[in-house]
Amino acid sequence: MAVNVAPGFDLQPSSQQVPLASNYIVDFNFLNQYLPDTYEKEFERYGNRTVASFLRMVGAEMPSNSDLIKWAEQGRLHTKYTSCTSAQGAAALEGTWTIPNPGANFNPALAGTPNVAALRVGQTVMISDETPGSTLSVKGIVTEAPSAGGLGVNVVKIAYYQASQGIANGVACSIFIYGSEFNKGTNGMVGSLEADDFIFDNKPIIIKDKYSVSGSDMAQIGWIEVTTENGASGYLWYLKSEHETRLRFEDYLETAMIEAVPAVAGSGAGDFLQGQAVAGTSVANLNGSDGIFYVVNDRGNVYGGGNPQVLADFDSVIQRLDKQGAIEENVIFLNRNFSFDIDDMLAAQNSYGAGGTSYGLFDNDEEMALNLGFTGFRRGYDFYKSDWKYLNDPTMRGGINGGKVNGLLVPAGSTTVYDQILGKNAKRPFLHVRYRASETEDRRYKTWITGSAGGARTSDLDAMEVNFLSERAVCTLGANNFFLFQD
Repeated sequence: MAVNVAPGFDLQPSSQQVPLASNYIVDFNFLNQYLPDTYEKEFERYGNRTVASFLRMVGAEMPSNSDLIKWAEQGRLHTKYTSCTSAQGAAALEGTWTIPNPGANFNPALAGTPNVAALRVGQTVMISDETPGSTLSVKGIVTEAPSAGGLGVNVVKIAYYQASQGIANGVACSIFIYGSEFNKGTNGMVGSLEADDFIFDNKPIIIKDKYSVSGSDMAQIGWIEVTTENGASGYLWYLKSEHETRLRFEDYLETAMIEAVPAVAGSGAGDFLQGQAVAGTSVANLNGSDGIFYVVNDRGNVYGGGNPQVLADFDSVIQRLDKQGAIEENVIFLNRNFSFDIDDMLAAQNSYGAGGTSYGLFDNDEEMALNLGFTGFRRGYDFYKSDWKYLNDPTMRGGINGGKVNGLLVPAGSTTVYDQILGKNAKRPFLHVRYRASETEDRRYKTWITGSAGGARTSDLDAMEVNFLSERAVCTLGANNFFLFQD
């Protein structure tokens, strides 16, 4: 069985601004012999239609007085290199190892600039074969360190503690440092390590909207009493329309921070925003912004191919979190289907076979067990799930297939970053919004009225125009701790 396609659901809001006969009754005619029986209240067909709730729950807002927001995130404390290869065979007593220079091995914040591998003479290392199913590993000591004038910036010589180490020539291996060893009466370690920070930045975008109604229409009284979400009511249609514009704008303040992407070089959007003809001549990164989905997809974690539905699937998520910041508490904002999948996954752990049921997860409470709306559970870490209306709303992400997002895992709490404006370490929420503000201008949320109606006296325009503006950017700190769930 399935939900029938017809009748469908309306996705288009009314574009009407004034009360018309067609808004309320069919075949309206003042010459009708009989007075129609009309409801005086507008029916709230879709209930609360706003989707803004995500950033209000997990985010914070802070002022910024620059076109560019920059911060530094700490790198790893310990050193490990992957996909390393040696030109020496299995029986060699020592080997010259080459460390490739992708982002995984050298700080990607340095934009791929060649760097000297952080290995020094006297350090002890473990070399592990990366071949699936292999059990080969060997331990050794660095005898010649990488250098610009010697072996090379990414080449190191290692002597093995075993006479025959078993790893063949050219096999990809990982190398990590576990300590050091020196003879008696020798000098200390040569050289020191300097931590490379990961430098990230984002820039604010300007978001605008407007509601306009003529002076004449403001004086119109409709048949239907309209009520706004904040409780104001009356028979003046523009009261509702103005309020709906405000609600829509507030939704866009959130969804723009979620969906924003940077404009790449030569993009049509870049051309348009830079005041050029759309001809592919724009400069990169002058427009657009790094929204949450973009950042997590770029430098966070992505679970694809459907939702995790069994514990083994979800355990792969946990194992990835282990390799990142291992944040103890996490919130999963998800759509309805993903929420059901988690409920079913957890409920399945309460049954031990056909004909028998265990309620251990629910403190042996059968009635409690029947309520499968799990809101929180612990599996390695604490997870809390929350239905995200934005992912369910058919006029937003709930009605799409291509690029569908099922959920977003957000670490709870704050992280320590180096604030380049303050010039010191600061505690910041993993997710927060920065808005433009100074002593004379606050652009967090601006609204003003222009025209000559509705109390405005700014021009000879016979209308009231309600203007909305905000300039903001979202900062996603520690994106390596976020998870994006996609189909």
